[in-house]
Amino acid sequence: MTLKEVQELLEAQVLCGNDDCLKRGVLVCFACDLISEMLLYLKPHSLLITSLTNAHVIHAAQVMDAKAVLFVGGRRPDESVVRSGELNKIPLLTTTLLTFDCCGRLYQKGIRGDEQ
Repeated sequence: MTLKEVQELLEAQVLCGNDDCLKRGVLVCFACDLISEMLLYLKPHSLLITSLTNAHVIHAAQVMDAKAVLFVGGRRPDESVVRSGELNKIPLLTTTLLTFDCCGRLYQKGIRGDEQ
């Protein structure tokens, strides 16, 4: 599934990321609101789903080579966080859906969490 398909499925708005970024494939997602757990468990090339909107999320996504970050619950990071996503070439999306709904929809389409 591409990020563009994820965007459509989750009724998300793209905050940053061009059309090339939205062609990236997503096979795995990880939903979390604790930076320490992101750094421990987030696997490279995952879609990160979170309600956190601070700059630490972008740093964790960059360090762990995440495909993109999806902010849930209608949350939107401030402009400095969006700029950081742009500079680090990490697509940022936002949706009004909650984490549970996002994970459920993605699971129905074949996206899984990483096997530990």
